[in-house]
Amino acid sequence: MSSTAFEAAVAASKQLPEKPDNMTLLRIYALYKQATEGDTQGKRPGFGDLVGRAKHDAWAALAGKSSEDAMREYVELIESLK
Repeated sequence: MSSTAFEAAVAASKQLPEKPDNMTLLRIYALYKQATEGDTQGKRPGFGDLVGRAKHDAWAALAGKSSEDAMREYVELIESLK
C-alpha cells in the first residue's frame, strides 16, 4: 500500500457523500490512528469522556496490526463508502 493511496483516501474521507454511522466513524478513526501512530498510547479516558473512551477502545482493538495493514484497510473502507 502506497502512502499516496492512503493520503488520497484521507482526503476522500472528508468528502464522502453521506456521513457514516458512528461505528463506521470509529473504525475510520482507529484505522487512521493505527496506520499513522501504531498501537494506542496513554491511559484510557475516564467515564466522563464517553467519546474519548469509544475512540480509545476502537484504536486499542487494533493493537498489533501493522501500519501497512491498517492503511490498506482504511483505503478499502473509504472506497466502500464512496
